[in-house]
Amino acid sequence: MEAKNQTTTAEFFLLGFSEDPELQPLIFGLFLTMYLVTVLGNLLIILAVSSDSHLHTPMYFFLSNLSFTDICFSSTTVPKMLANIPRQSRAISYTGCLTQLCFVLVFAGMEIFLLAAMAYDRYIAICHPLRYTVIMNSRLCILLTLFSLLISTVDALLHSMMVLHLSFCADLEIPHFFCELDQVIKLACSDTLLNNVLIFTVSSILGGAPLLGIIFSYFKIVSSVLRMPSAEGKYKAFSTCGSHLSVVSLFYGTAFGVYISSTVADSTRKAAVASVMYAVVPAMMNPFIYSLRNRDMKETLKKLTRTSHFLQLCHLRWASRESQRTGTRSEPKV
Repeated sequence: MEAKNQTTTAEFFLLGFSEDPELQPLIFGLFLTMYLVTVLGNLLIILAVSSDSHLHTPMYFFLSNLSFTDICFSSTTVPKMLANIPRQSRAISYTGCLTQLCFVLVFAGMEIFLLAAMAYDRYIAICHPLRYTVIMNSRLCILLTLFSLLISTVDALLHSMMVLHLSFCADLEIPHFFCELDQVIKLACSDTLLNNVLIFTVSSILGGAPLLGIIFSYFKIVSSVLRMPSAEGKYKAFSTCGSHLSVVSLFYGTAFGVYISSTVADSTRKAAVASVMYAVVPAMMNPFIYSLRNRDMKETLKKLTRTSHFLQLCHLRWASRESQRTGTRSEPKV
């Protein structure tokens, strides 16, 4: 095959899920719905946390950052696919592909570290409740968030710089709906040994360390809860971890499922469908998990609903009075 240097590579082609024209409207409608639900649901979480002073705690601080990360993660991948479907185009520029790849790595890394930070927060709250406010102060929460962003950004830039040194073949078709690092590297004609070693090493460290931290935190939480004398105390302690544990299970479960399916699947299109499970579904489901399983979030969302309904009624009454006042003044001129 004819090799092309990275400076002359014009564009890649995202094959997506199907080339059948009859399925394109269905795919467009499905992903548009999922994207809107993701954005609106996570924005609602951010609004609820920022509007209620009772939710100004480390747990909800990390939750609002997680919701913002989910919005950015979905906005990095889905809109490009939605824009290509009506144009019947699968092309993405070389620069656009590397930019998308970089941002996907940044927000995926942020998701992993924020989930670990939330697990640490629950560990301190349950195992060291008397020292909770001292340990989980606002300074530590901000530092953990900035550290997550810094490490994720450095990791993304490192992988992107390594991809910049690759030469690509004439066949630049990516069997996914976004530029995934592993799929981009497979298209290279030059030696990719260093890239693969870097992916394995960094994934093992940045993916494994937070996961081990989460497992350790919940091991300590379970041990502490089982020593509680009252059943009510046990239930209350577990209920505060239920939402986070569900999100962790969904994120890591789908990620491992995609890894296994990409290893054993005989079709690249099946791998593309599987990638939706970790790139789109967790971000869409997180608001539902926290709003349905968390009592504080339920109460805040109810207050927001009642407030918005009240403001709507006030606006309608004001508009009605204004129209009546304007109408009575305009009658003598007729």
